[in-house]
Amino acid sequence: SFLFTLNLAAALTGTYLCLYRIILLLDPLHIHCQQFFFPSFDFCKDDNERRPSENLGQVLFGERIETSPYKFSFKKDEKCKKLCTKTYVKGKTEDKNMLDFLKRGMQLNYQHHWIVDNMPVTWCYDVEDSQKYCNPGFPIGCLVTVDGRAKDACVINSEFNKKNTFYVFNHVDIKLTYHNGEGEGWRGARLVAATLEPKSINNADADKPTCEGPPMEVPVEFNSDVKITYTYTVSFEYTMCLVNSIVHRSIQVFSLTNNHFLIHSIMNSLVIVLFLSGMVAMIMLRTLHKDIARYNQVDQEDAQEESGWKQVHGDVFRPPRKGMLLSVFLGQGTQIFIMTFITLFLACLGFLSPANRGALMTCSVVLWVLLGTPAGYVSARLYKTFGGEKWKTNVLLTALLCPGIVFADFFLMNLILWVEGSSAAIPFGTLVAILALWFGISVPLTFIGAYFGFKKPAIEQPVRTNQIPRQIPEQSFFTKPVPGIVMGGILPFGCIFIQLFFILNSIWSHQMYYMFGFLFLVFIILLITCSEATILLCYFHLCAEDYHWWWRSFLTSGFTAVYLFVYAVHYFFSKLQIVGAASTILYFGYTSIMVLIFFLFTGTIGFFSCFWFVNKIYSVVKVD
Repeated sequence: SFLFTLNLAAALTGTYLCLYRIILLLDPLHIHCQQFFFPSFDFCKDDNERRPSENLGQVLFGERIETSPYKFSFKKDEKCKKLCTKTYVKGKTEDKNMLDFLKRGMQLNYQHHWIVDNMPVTWCYDVEDSQKYCNPGFPIGCLVTVDGRAKDACVINSEFNKKNTFYVFNHVDIKLTYHNGEGEGWRGARLVAATLEPKSINNADADKPTCEGPPMEVPVEFNSDVKITYTYTVSFEYTMCLVNSIVHRSIQVFSLTNNHFLIHSIMNSLVIVLFLSGMVAMIMLRTLHKDIARYNQVDQEDAQEESGWKQVHGDVFRPPRKGMLLSVFLGQGTQIFIMTFITLFLACLGFLSPANRGALMTCSVVLWVLLGTPAGYVSARLYKTFGGEKWKTNVLLTALLCPGIVFADFFLMNLILWVEGSSAAIPFGTLVAILALWFGISVPLTFIGAYFGFKKPAIEQPVRTNQIPRQIPEQSFFTKPVPGIVMGGILPFGCIFIQLFFILNSIWSHQMYYMFGFLFLVFIILLITCSEATILLCYFHLCAEDYHWWWRSFLTSGFTAVYLFVYAVHYFFSKLQIVGAASTILYFGYTSIMVLIFFLFTGTIGFFSCFWFVNKIYSVVKVD
């Protein structure tokens, strides 16, 4: 038999974002569909099926698998199939509460997201300029306000014109396109396209629905009994050419990601990288070459009268202040960098497709746990290079500081979900499992890495450090620390902000993200841009005889995370319709975790690129 996955995401943009999964089992006789709707909504349910389990990634993302009453046979069309009828009696408190909750969901544009055979079921409708917009989901209903203005999905249907009325989508027309493949009958079948059209229909006879009639109205005021009959229609369409089918399938998935915006973002990023690469190449090949030739001339007395980066050779490798904290940040940043690189590379190869729900998050968590050794090694080696001796404190901070901050934030957000009764709340057992992975695997591996790091000798510097610190001359505005750090994050952020829009959409606005090839390319561009921007500013500061580059190199590229937070704030107010204190706290709480991880990642890239640059230039200059 074939196992198709049909994922349903209830994107609760008003209160929570909860993902749900559907399993679709295809065999020669029968198709059985398991479906879950948000428990607080009074939709049709099937309590006879056993509830499947979720993996770690699905649990962390809030996905819950339940059952549903949708049942239909493969290649057998169903027309106006009845699911159930829900009756809400006037004066009954329980019915009033359920109906009010349903209307609240329609008012806040709650979304159903279905995915069949690892691709979203698209709902396409006409918009302005005779264009068709395809959305990987459909709302549970819509609202026409008191002044007659239609909101959200009500705009596309002229029949939704009654003021102060909700219209519930109680019927769906599902169209499944398949290819038989090399085999005969159902055995070689492959689903290549799935579309859906939601409708609002008030059936005159609830026992024998015809799926014809006026829209299903739910008045704002509960003055009379309300009866809602849920139905669906399924049709199968055969396509002959498998090649065309695969192309169609790819185009359908690709079109959901607004590929023209992605291509433009890649082109903009490439232009920035080429511009920066040209500037850095000019500095390397011309300016540095002239500097080194001048500094290495025979008449050293004349050279000593010159000003420039050679004059601070006796102080450039002076250990930084707060070297303990910097080494801890760099160890965690290394761990995050390796984890991100491997995860994106595997996703690029198709091993972590969004169709395999939860695989991306599961892979990230497992990799982070297993990469404690490089984190401990890098932190210990750099801390020893800085002249530190408190190795116990160093390894404990490396293993506990940043992960502790993330876990505390995550636990606080989960408490809010528990209090609000959201199904996205992480079960207590899962939290215990995460702690067991952290303290049982990650922490011991960090200690092992730190052990080998401290056993290694300190990194040898190309020049000696003077005992007396050199006085730093008065700096211009652009070579002062704060302006340089602020400017350093602009170009890296310019490479990613368009891609960031699609990432935030996939997290908060019920969109599917498939373009991991583009994302991996942007990831490489971000690495190059952070490195080159940090090297460029580091060179300018050294030429101004300011040798405090350790923390500045980390903060220059790390400041990109501040721009990410500013963009997230803009996205919150301009794109989302989140209301309520709890939802706002959840958004900014999870955003803070993203910003911290991005800060450590970009800061580490900037530091090591600048560390390589400084070692390189001072290793080729003659110093008495």
